Amino acid sequence: MKKTYECYISIGSNMGDKEATIRKAIKMLAASDKIHLVSVSSFYETPPWGKSDQPLFFNGALCVKTELEPLELLHVCQDIEKQLGRVRHTHWGPRTIDLDLLYIEGVEMDTPELTLPHKHMLDRAFVLVPLSEIAPGLRIKGKFIGDYLLHARDKDDMVLIKRIRQRQEA
Repeated sequence: MKKTYECYISIGSNMGDKEATIRKAIKMLAASDKIHLVSVSSFYETPPWGKSDQPLFFNGALCVKTELEPLELLHVCQDIEKQLGRVRHTHWGPRTIDLDLLYIEGVEMDTPELTLPHKHMLDRAFVLVPLSEIAPGLRIKGKFIGDYLLHARDKDDMVLIKRIRQRQEA
């Protein structure tokens, strides 16, 4: 029997119809017979991080369960990004869709292709706020997500856009 992973993914967009693109990406992930969508956070409007001269983002977080290995899940996410028009021109630049693997229970890795837990996730309110909504009991490096959120500098710049309560049984 294959191992099942509980995975947390950050999702965002700052080009085109942001909400529609995010919803389409979620549907594409959930359509995979190897990925079970567990929960989806609300959507938040957030300022860009790293490169500030670009449009505001819509961001959220997802929890999925899968038997896919971490790199296989990464490749599924990257394929969805490509299908939805993601082009990588500028580091931290504008994007139609962004799917980042944040945390996979029981997995730590640091390769040129994937680092888990995500190396910047604990510094970014646009990741921590939606993640704490769907996984308030999640502990990373011995601390609850909410503990990291207390120290996130950009949390006051976030605006709740759409409250989502999409929770499915695992």
